[in-house]
Amino acid sequence: MLLTRHLDANATLVSLIAPLSTRDGFVQTALPGVQVLRASCDVARGPQIYEPSLVIIAQGSKLAYLGPRTLEYGAGHYLIQALPVPFECETFAAPDGPMLGVSVAIDRVMLGELVLAMGLAPGRHIPAQTPESMTSAVLDDAMRGCVERLLRCLHDPLECQIMGQARLRELLFVALRGPQADVLRALVEQQGQFARIAASLSHLHAHYTEPLNVETLASCANMSASTFHEHFKRSTLLSPVQYLKRLRLLRAQQLLLGEGLGVAQVAHRVGYQSTSQFSREYKRYFERSPGDERAA
Repeated sequence: MLLTRHLDANATLVSLIAPLSTRDGFVQTALPGVQVLRASCDVARGPQIYEPSLVIIAQGSKLAYLGPRTLEYGAGHYLIQALPVPFECETFAAPDGPMLGVSVAIDRVMLGELVLAMGLAPGRHIPAQTPESMTSAVLDDAMRGCVERLLRCLHDPLECQIMGQARLRELLFVALRGPQADVLRALVEQQGQFARIAASLSHLHAHYTEPLNVETLASCANMSASTFHEHFKRSTLLSPVQYLKRLRLLRAQQLLLGEGLGVAQVAHRVGYQSTSQFSREYKRYFERSPGDERAA
């Protein structure tokens, strides 16, 4: 009985996502910060990066590889991406249909307001160790209901305009009452190391095309360079220099695939001074040259 109810609920989510997913990949909806995603066939394991978000899958499934960890999130789970950490992702489409899901950006301002309104003093019960930057959680009835109401809202322009932010607020509220509440609360603990690293990552993403050094990023986090380096690597599994390089390469891939720019143009746009260095590092990371990527 319970399995049948969940299958019916998933079918409802699929019916609401399918008309919005007009093509494969991420598709922006009428509500800023909310995208639907679709994959018509299996997608091999490859590098990826998500902005801080909740990713709910209604059909099919994904595997995320982050360091030694493997996270599965499919129709019965959702992913919490607390920090924009590069990882590898593999996608599996269902035998009878495409992989379908919805991604909801985490609004840190709204999250902070909710934590205060709920009386959850940031940091009061957060464990001493650094929270995981990426976790999966069970898609229970409460979360499933929120997602369904959000998707129904997207099909009604007036409701989307009037109630859209309320639907997002409800979704974050339910997540804050879920099993992964600690990592969400850690994002808004202003004196916590996790939130400070999140602030430095926001600065890095806004200025990744510019020359950056550890001292600049550490000042954004209000830490010494050595302390920042330690906590940055603990949170992202990469050094700041490694992270910047991967972010530039991932942004370059998006430009090559989405805008059809030349290799030299892309290299310059993402912050490389040398096109040959860019091509070497691109091929080392993606196992194909930027020229091959552009041609494909």
